[in-house]
Amino acid sequence: MKISWYLLLASALMPLISCGDQAPGESESAELSKDSYNEPHRPQLHFSPPKMWMNDPNGMVYFEGEYHLFYQHYPDSNVWGPMHWGHAVSKDMVHWEHLPIALYPDSLGYIFSGSAVVDWENSSGFGKDGQPPLVAIFTHHDMAAEKAGRSDYQYQSIAWSNDRGRTWTKYEGNPVLKNPGDTRDFRDPKVFWHEESSKWVMTLAVKDHVRFYSSPDLKSWTFLSEFGRKHGTHAGVWECPDLFPMMANDKEKKWVLLVSINPGGPNGGSATQYFVGQFDGKNFTVDPAFAKDVENEMAVWLDYGRDNYAGVTWSDIPREDGRRLIIGWMSNWDYSQVVPTQAWRSAMTLPRSLYLGASGQGLRLFSRPVAELESLQRLSYSLDARPLSGEFDLTGSLEFSPDLMEVLLEVDFPEGTAADFGLTLSNAAGEEYSIGYDASKVGFYSDRTRAGAADFSGKFAAQRHLAPRVNPASRLRFHLFIDRASCELFADWGTTVMTECFFPSVPFDRVKIYSKNGEVQIVSGQFHQLQSIWQ
Repeated sequence: MKISWYLLLASALMPLISCGDQAPGESESAELSKDSYNEPHRPQLHFSPPKMWMNDPNGMVYFEGEYHLFYQHYPDSNVWGPMHWGHAVSKDMVHWEHLPIALYPDSLGYIFSGSAVVDWENSSGFGKDGQPPLVAIFTHHDMAAEKAGRSDYQYQSIAWSNDRGRTWTKYEGNPVLKNPGDTRDFRDPKVFWHEESSKWVMTLAVKDHVRFYSSPDLKSWTFLSEFGRKHGTHAGVWECPDLFPMMANDKEKKWVLLVSINPGGPNGGSATQYFVGQFDGKNFTVDPAFAKDVENEMAVWLDYGRDNYAGVTWSDIPREDGRRLIIGWMSNWDYSQVVPTQAWRSAMTLPRSLYLGASGQGLRLFSRPVAELESLQRLSYSLDARPLSGEFDLTGSLEFSPDLMEVLLEVDFPEGTAADFGLTLSNAAGEEYSIGYDASKVGFYSDRTRAGAADFSGKFAAQRHLAPRVNPASRLRFHLFIDRASCELFADWGTTVMTECFFPSVPFDRVKIYSKNGEVQIVSGQFHQLQSIWQ
């Protein structure tokens, strides 16, 4: 979710909807016009709502062959307002089917962020006919209580579904976890089943740290412990936590704690930090080797771009799959409500697989695009091995527009070089976007300072954005997804990731690669036209 002054601004500028539940599908925009999903800047590879406002992904759960994606949604405006849970499902995390709104505001408040699980053993008692229910755990936000000056206006509630998530019933005993009254920021529950202690565990964001709770049945919750007052950065409010186990280098079990923060990101505004350690069913402790990286207000970041926030992972992925899958909100609270789109606002990142492995800076979390995205590849162009010094224009070689494209380049950098290698998209309006690697600074950059509209916010394109390289190898792997108005970089097998949006006045239709301040060796290059997920 987000900090309180947004709530006050929204309530002042927008009409409030009734707190009563509406029938499933009411006010829903599942039917698209003939021009929908083809507006300027509308992403073709990324999930976006049919219309109006969207922010955090919520309630991601896999059940009976479907990936569920709920999301923070205001169906009556393209800026933030009374929060609902929008809903979509997919069989591959790539192609999505819009479903009616799942959860509406009610007498307890707006429906803020949360999670969902399959209650396989029916511990909640919500199951029917021997089938496990889906249970959603979310924050209720009482706007009236906030306006009255109370500090206990956020608390946790649940709802369940017995029809594969198509309809939801709120628990009559809500809230199931009341606010203790010691903080106004008490939200974004992420719940999982902890097998070792045979109980549900909730990770909850509480202003500048997280708290852990446990439950036998998803209804009654007991405080376990807290973490974070002395770890990571506290430059903003902590939000949208996630705790899960992973195998480090495929041999040692660790626990990873994600925590989004707003503001305080590495390039400004919203971003997601993480911690690596151990969880014993009660306490989370940071590994000693990782602790030095997150002390004294330091942070380790999941994504260094400006436009990946509030990402949490899917629950109940089958054991035979084994992946830890994540998706985030592709925007930033610094400017999300004023970007130059009208019919809709915001998109999700591409779905990614997370891996925990060694890097030049110690144990790190890597992000890689899911393999299912390969199904979108159509026309391809291969670039032969060659030295590169200066510019190489690829526009005439490609048989497709570069504004919907996947790029994979492997490049060798001579020892001691100061070469600056990258890729530039441009158009006839003189706008351009560049993303590259500067060997002299041992870092990547994304430059949208001349990539189109930026006057909507002084924070959007004031300078180029930077990210460190953590892989010490001389060979650079440069993997890009370009989608009309965004670029996602997965460098060196996902050891450094950057996600950025931009808004050209006309589509980018020209592309070149370059090497400044020295020569590099192109080892291989692949350029793929990608098909829209909405076709």
